[in-house]
Amino acid sequence: MVREHRGDYPSLWAAIESLAPKIGCVPQTLNEWVKRDQIDTGARDGITTSEREQMKALERENKELPKANEILKLASAFFAQAELDRRLKS
Repeated sequence: MVREHRGDYPSLWAAIESLAPKIGCVPQTLNEWVKRDQIDTGARDGITTSEREQMKALERENKELPKANEILKLASAFFAQAELDRRLKS
């Protein structure tokens, strides 16, 4: 919306200040959305929304890896001990 009406105002901020109340937010919020859109469309440098989401997913996955490794270590030790016990009984 800001992009379409930008030419009707002397500056981007003027457009944001005028349009923000019409969509029910404060100008600062709309300005952040405009910046995010500019980054996502390549008009401004920064990490895109999809890159940010991917980073968050990878961070969550990395957080879980030590837990998974610990479970695998315990399972491996359990089955190794079970195999030793089985061999000793045979």
